[in-house]
Amino acid sequence: MNLYLWVALGSAIGGCLRFALGRMVLDQHTNFPWSTVLINVIGFFGTLTVTGSRFQAPESIRIFVMIGLCGGFTTFSSFSMETYDLLRTGAWGRALLNTALSVLLCVCAVALGHVLAYQSSHSIAIAQTKEEEYTG
Repeated sequence: MNLYLWVALGSAIGGCLRFALGRMVLDQHTNFPWSTVLINVIGFFGTLTVTGSRFQAPESIRIFVMIGLCGGFTTFSSFSMETYDLLRTGAWGRALLNTALSVLLCVCAVALGHVLAYQSSHSIAIAQTKEEEYTG
């Protein structure tokens, strides 16, 4: 039951941070969903804190961050909605840019995060449990 509380707490904080970051970007009067792109580049915590690494973290902290906090951002649904909205309004170029940046930056950020974390922890794993590995 304790792990469920960590997920719930992380999800609540992640959702609030998602809302706050979205508001900050919206206040910049931009016509591009930068908040979702920025949120999607979270990358190296898994490798840095895996069991056996120099910065090994307890399972509860990993669950809190990787499933709760990151999961609370729910960025894929936001990405999908924002991209569709750009397409619906005829902003095909911005929709394509959003898709390309989100995919490219996310994969690059995870890869870079993994490499940087590997330099500190010397672990090739990102996820160490089936729950952490599950991507929905």
